[in-house]
Amino acid sequence: MRVSFLGAAGEVTGSCYLVETGEVRFLVDCGMFQGGTAAVRKNLDALDFELDTLDFVLLTHAHIDHSGLLPRLAALGFRGPIHTTSATADLLEVMLADSAHIQEKEAEWVNRHRHRSRRFARRSLAPLYTVNQARECQKQVNKVAFDTEFSPHALVRARFRDAGHILGSASIEVWVTEGRRTRKLVFSGDLGQPGRPLMNEPTPIEDADILFVESTYGNRLHKGLPETVDELVRVVTDTLERKRGNVLIPAFAVGRTQEILFMLFDLVRQGRLRDLDVFLDSPLAIRATEITLKHVASLDAETRDLVALFRKHDLPFRLKFTEEVEQSIALNAIRSGAIIVSASGMCDAGRIKHHLVNNLPRPECSVLITGFQAMGTLGRRLVDGARSVRIFGEDVPVRADLYTLGGLSAHADQQALLGWLGGFRKPPATCFVVHGEAETAAIFRDRIEADLGWNAVVPAYRERVEI
Repeated sequence: MRVSFLGAAGEVTGSCYLVETGEVRFLVDCGMFQGGTAAVRKNLDALDFELDTLDFVLLTHAHIDHSGLLPRLAALGFRGPIHTTSATADLLEVMLADSAHIQEKEAEWVNRHRHRSRRFARRSLAPLYTVNQARECQKQVNKVAFDTEFSPHALVRARFRDAGHILGSASIEVWVTEGRRTRKLVFSGDLGQPGRPLMNEPTPIEDADILFVESTYGNRLHKGLPETVDELVRVVTDTLERKRGNVLIPAFAVGRTQEILFMLFDLVRQGRLRDLDVFLDSPLAIRATEITLKHVASLDAETRDLVALFRKHDLPFRLKFTEEVEQSIALNAIRSGAIIVSASGMCDAGRIKHHLVNNLPRPECSVLITGFQAMGTLGRRLVDGARSVRIFGEDVPVRADLYTLGGLSAHADQQALLGWLGGFRKPPATCFVVHGEAETAAIFRDRIEADLGWNAVVPAYRERVEI
């Protein structure tokens, strides 16, 4: 058996692992690379392997860094099934179409700019895939229930287990038979942090011959949730009541947006915040919120109680969904008192970029970063303290206050990751540490070896190993 690490090796985006034996070939995840010009080239080169003999794809969850190249995979010739959970399948329907739409619009903008400046006049930028290709890809998606064993191939059995990261997210157990031998591979996917709103705790898994574990936050501990909530209250109160500005929250459309809405809901209900005007300015996040309500049985008990009030429109604050472009543009006229939740979570695409242009230069405003920011992204430059950033070809000064609420991360921290690994009854033969920046993955590998005594390895990008 061979495994090729085609992404999320020494970095946190582009998750994609190719598993091959003499009789079967399949992918686990097919994610898009994000962050900077290097990601553009990686996305173009990502699928340069034989596709017509690929049997199937197993998908851990709907985030674009895990699913975003599926339409390109299909457009280049893959015709097999894509197996995933029911909620993930529903999210893919809107997320992949949105990803394609953003690519089409950005390609249109770049080509128009090149034409006007007479640069690269003979070269046009094409999107990785179109909206139509994203919709066609959806026909290949097969829904599988959590905890149900199924056979995507005569020599393969698999099972999705709740990873507690976002709606529908899964760790995957895969049994692969080669000759007379069957070995069990476990892919953690992105694991959630225990004790966070919305999601259930990650499901423990007891055994694996080969393990692939994420390490996004394998080098640190998250701030406690009570402290994080206290900081959220302070930032919102200070910005809206003292400084009389706006609060911008760049948020991943799936998971983080819904978590923030329910936290604000609960804080107003408790009396810790009051008189809020909240705008959800992301068509994708609006659809994702509707899908979340559809799959309420997948959420934790406390969130199900809040959803019941949400459905009755018994909201203790003013919440407006701004779907149309004109509605989004109108938000630029609001000079104070608004909480604007908008995608994308790493600030590299979508409507949040327009709101940053209008609010970053204003010292009375605040930007709340609530999730991981990959190297090379606009969000990472802001977190790293940039005094000026380039957006839509213009230099934008950063005068707004910037806050990072690490305690809201949907990823498990080092302690939670080690706790999940501690659920295995015996060590796997090899534990591959993936989905973490190189230094972080190396730190987490060392902790695994020191604390658990396991054989842990950080694979390199495009490395191919024999198992």
